[in-house]
Parts: sequence; C-alpha cells; structure tokens
Amino acid sequence: MKFIIWLLIALAVVTWFKRNLARLSGSPDAMGNKKQSQPETMHQCQHCGTYIPASEAVTGPSGAIFCSEEHKALHAPRK
Repeated sequence: MKFIIWLLIALAVVTWFKRNLARLSGSPDAMGNKKQSQPETMHQCQHCGTYIPASEAVTGPSGAIFCSEEHKALHAPRK
C-alpha cells in the first residue's frame, strides 16, 4: 500500500514539473499553441458614453453606435 501512495505522489510531482517547465519556457508549442488576440477597436455609445468593443456594438439607422438594442431604441427620435 505504501508503494502505491509513493508512486502516486511521484506521478503528481512529475506532472507538476512538466506543466511548470512548459509554462516557464514560454515557447508557443509548450503553451498549447495559444493564439495572441489582436486588440479590438472600441466605440463609444451615443446614449450613455460607455466604451464597447466593435464586435459588440449596435449600429443605429443613422450610423450612430450604441452599447445595446435598448439604448438604440431610447435614442431613436420620437414620432
């Protein structure tokens, strides 16, 4: 029984060292080929002034940019 416990501890230590060695080396292959994301353009909501990424922005009919559909509706001209 002692042998199995020591074997599990040794296996855990080896696994821990392998993961930390890969992280410390800094090579892309060792880090799981993580892609570096490019910075995204930020836009300011015309209603509240909050800055949001371009991929999350909502554009109104006049070309104005909003942070949500709700703010787009609130900013729409009333008839």
